[in-house]
Amino acid sequence: MPVINRIAALAPEMTAWRRHLHQHPELEFDCHETAAFVVARLRDFGVDEIHQGIATSGVVALIRGRAEGPVIGLRADLDALPIEETTGADHASTRPGKMHACGHDGHTAMLLGAAKYLCETRNFAGTVALIFQPAEEEGGGGEVMVREGIMDRFGITQVYGIHNAPNVPLGHFHTTPGPLMAAVDTAWVYVTGKGGHGATPHDCTDPVVAIVGMVGALQTIVSRNLFALDELVISVTQIHTGTASNIIPEEGWFCATIRSFTPEVRDMAEKRFHEIVQGHAAAYGVSARIEYDRGYPPTVNDPDRAAFAAAVAREISGPDAVQDNAGREMGAEDFSYMLQARPGAYLFLGTGPGAGLHHPAYDFNDEAAPLGASFFARLVERALPVG
Repeated sequence: MPVINRIAALAPEMTAWRRHLHQHPELEFDCHETAAFVVARLRDFGVDEIHQGIATSGVVALIRGRAEGPVIGLRADLDALPIEETTGADHASTRPGKMHACGHDGHTAMLLGAAKYLCETRNFAGTVALIFQPAEEEGGGGEVMVREGIMDRFGITQVYGIHNAPNVPLGHFHTTPGPLMAAVDTAWVYVTGKGGHGATPHDCTDPVVAIVGMVGALQTIVSRNLFALDELVISVTQIHTGTASNIIPEEGWFCATIRSFTPEVRDMAEKRFHEIVQGHAAAYGVSARIEYDRGYPPTVNDPDRAAFAAAVAREISGPDAVQDNAGREMGAEDFSYMLQARPGAYLFLGTGPGAGLHHPAYDFNDEAAPLGASFFARLVERALPVG
């Protein structure tokens, strides 16, 4: 794997940065300490400009090359997850109930490594905009940064990002042209009936039975309302009701995640969700209140930029380690907002065997950082060539 030699030499520093961040996780928009750590490193590297406080705790830093040219954006996410860590690592989280269980610490370390190399070499014609974004997991920090005008303010013409992929061979990249990840919507359904003694259900209006009926019927949206070659996932992930074995509760609630790719399927799923819930509520004699939140849109790669990024990845990992038409995934990512604003691409980088994303035993593989940093650096040099 032809990792850039200078970046290979930075591997111990990237590991130290990453493990420091892993020990000090922050959630959502409250990434102020993480941002301060990033800014301190960027100042040491000698970036040309640093802009702080975007989307509360986001950072954009600029590195200018040897000549005038376009601006390319490179993005890393800063936030962690509300999970109790179980890795037992020496660098485990020092903050109870918070951990970097998705590798954002690794993404940040990779972009810092690329930044240090690019500051030293400046072997490109144009400007690099380093985007350090909070609130990817919850809150849509990518949308907020776009809404606050980073694309126009810094003249960004194209934008790229990487996500680590556990249990994909180390150094293997994959992406796809067009839609890569799904839109994500979330629904909460609050059902109210009439509670009472479990021995006298005829005196009650049971919300439990109604919820069970709703949950089962919602599965028919995929099996009976969706064209077989389209893609949709509806998963009910929580059901909450009741307090004792002999009490029929007054109320209960459940929530679901809905994943899709096209506006037509997204609209159909929302329409049928409401119809099924309200129809069952009427049938069971309960009332149902639905909160339906449309979340992140699909992550859609520009086909030309995805092909270009895959070609750069082959320079780093070799032709057999890059899949440029790997298909779609039902996960979601708020980098989607940046790709709506500017053409670009998002790729996955294999980190080898280990616990999966969002698992309490997950830990980013530091061996992947030089690969990701080399990809970012080479991407800039190929996109903005000198001469």
